[in-house]
Amino acid sequence: MMEIKPVLKQIIVTFLMIFISYILQTTVFTKLELAGVVPNFLIIITTSFGLMRGSKYGMGVGFICGLVLDCFSGSYFGIYLLIYLYMGFLSGLFKRMFYGDDIKLPLALIAANDIIYGILIYLIMFLPRKRFAFGYYFFNTIIPEAVYTILLSIVVYYIVLRVNQWFDKDNKRSGKGLV
Repeated sequence: MMEIKPVLKQIIVTFLMIFISYILQTTVFTKLELAGVVPNFLIIITTSFGLMRGSKYGMGVGFICGLVLDCFSGSYFGIYLLIYLYMGFLSGLFKRMFYGDDIKLPLALIAANDIIYGILIYLIMFLPRKRFAFGYYFFNTIIPEAVYTILLSIVVYYIVLRVNQWFDKDNKRSGKGLV
């Protein structure tokens, strides 16, 4: 039986993680709302992979996450794609500072990305419609979503970390890999 190449394994596993994250975000956790918000699993996935595997991989994951959101829930096509693409790129810039067992940097990046994401969505989606209640939106939507996302990212981050370590082990064994 032919073994699947490590690069193909990485792509398949990453797509599965994105798909599962999207399903959790849009179905299961809509029933588990806290303060009227749901956690943003796709930000956790994009930030984590960008941080662990670098800017190119982060951009790829961000591109797919944004594309999925644009296709299934976006009102302006391409907005989520660009936001997540840049999120993955910027997270990848911190790869040199990344240490797997230290969770402070990943949590700080996930929190920053979630807050910036919320602000950009407000500027793009609400401000043009002359909805100027930024303070209300910030304290009642952006901050609660960031807190909920950070709480769940503690668990999800370690899952992504283990997958990343599996990728690295598989790449060392074969001498190849995406990054």
